[in-house]
Amino acid sequence: MPAPVVLIAEELSPATIAALGPDFDIAKVDGTDRAALREALATADAILVRSATQVDAEALSWAPKLKVIARAGVGLDNVDIKAATQAGVMVVNAPTSNIISAAELTVSHVLGLARHLQRAHASLSAGEWKRSSFTGTELYEKTVGIVGLGRIGALVAERLRGFGVEILAYDPYITAARANQLGAELVELDELVTRADFLTIHMPRTPETLGMIGADQFKLMKPTAYVVNVARGGLIDETALLTALDAGEIAGAALDVFVQEPPQDTALTGHPKVNVTPHLGASTDEAQEKAGVSVAKSVRLALAGELVPDAVNVAGGTINEYVKPGLPLTEKLGQIFAGLAAGPVTSLDVEVHGELSEHNVEVLRLAALKGLFTQIVSDPVSYVNAPLFAEQRGVEVRFSVDAISESYRNVVTLRGTTADGHQVSVSGTLTGPKQVEKIVEINGYELELPISEHLVVFSYEDRPGIVATYGALLGEAGINIAGLQIARDAKKGTALSVLSVDSPVPTEIVEQLGEAIGADPLRAIDLVTD
Repeated sequence: MPAPVVLIAEELSPATIAALGPDFDIAKVDGTDRAALREALATADAILVRSATQVDAEALSWAPKLKVIARAGVGLDNVDIKAATQAGVMVVNAPTSNIISAAELTVSHVLGLARHLQRAHASLSAGEWKRSSFTGTELYEKTVGIVGLGRIGALVAERLRGFGVEILAYDPYITAARANQLGAELVELDELVTRADFLTIHMPRTPETLGMIGADQFKLMKPTAYVVNVARGGLIDETALLTALDAGEIAGAALDVFVQEPPQDTALTGHPKVNVTPHLGASTDEAQEKAGVSVAKSVRLALAGELVPDAVNVAGGTINEYVKPGLPLTEKLGQIFAGLAAGPVTSLDVEVHGELSEHNVEVLRLAALKGLFTQIVSDPVSYVNAPLFAEQRGVEVRFSVDAISESYRNVVTLRGTTADGHQVSVSGTLTGPKQVEKIVEINGYELELPISEHLVVFSYEDRPGIVATYGALLGEAGINIAGLQIARDAKKGTALSVLSVDSPVPTEIVEQLGEAIGADPLRAIDLVTD
């Protein structure tokens, strides 16, 4: 039998090739040459790319044998994940390869702003000698505000502590105890921006975080303060930043990422108070080599038919066919759990009940964690790094399996405790020949509702007219209710309503619903889907 063909479409390190091992035929092609790529893909079992090669639906149509696409890096903008999934092709990346490089670049930008390094360099290179124009500031005893205390934010905190700074942190999913372990004081965002001399942001780019550092935050900042963004373009409102710089509301900024890349408007990139780099967060030899070696190992696992922890679209490997349908169900339960918790989680129990107990279902623990942290962190989450996120955030994770399931053949339950002591639980199952994913329990209330992309969950004192009230409010907002379940603990007691809706519910509508029906609490949950 001929050896599988692994196609190298961009320049990769010798260590990457070595990590593939001797069991494959290695072919090389310039991935940006579409004609050459088409010819090479005809016989490829796997393809390794960086960022230049576009692996889109057209390219996939040229690759009848392709089993895995490996991106030697974090981002997947050049890979059509949906088309790959439809074609049954696994997509893998290297989600942890760049975290040290990104943290170090953040620290570099903080130091560069403090000492005006880029402006001083440009001045001296132009033949000027203006020492007094570039008087800087020491970091010692200054306050650094870190927005997002995940893996990269934690590394930044660790590195900056050596400069003798005070560290503040804002992260709605981090407990005060975890922040204290990292030497940071956990505060609300407004307090952080008010007190910080340097502000650096490490959050995911979501509808909620887009523009989270904007005009209101700049007005609260010290006129001597600086902001740094090496995370995602758009987390800082670029228009508001430009206005703040011109108005003297802040002293300067450093940006590695932009809303549009490469940026077409030079108002920020050419601003005298702004230091810029062209998205260099992962651009170190070490990060590139880590990424290449990581995905090479994933390719070996994929082509051997084994479990691939870094697969971002499909679960590969030797997972029992009876267990596999439970993976997407459990991931969604993890996301719903995160939405119900709406804050830091201190413990999580993953329970598997029923016939699944006859099989090895440890992978469902990983699926639950993957779902949970998909709603929380900015980086891609996989089976391999989800337990690391739990460890970093001080989440105690327990896993149990038993054969008892009274109402369904199988039930997966996630239950845990939030930092403020509240108990949260959600259970799900698969029903019927089509294996429909359903929620069957939330916070002790029994129900049965198909899982949908957009959910609204709220509890209230049961009384007449509630359904009409929220039905009218959602109708006025143009939001269609696709499904509804109401559960009660007693007649005229506390009731739980779960709505599946056809579109996301805006924050202002959530607040109106809560006020109108006296809901406590009310959660709008939007699932992240591939």
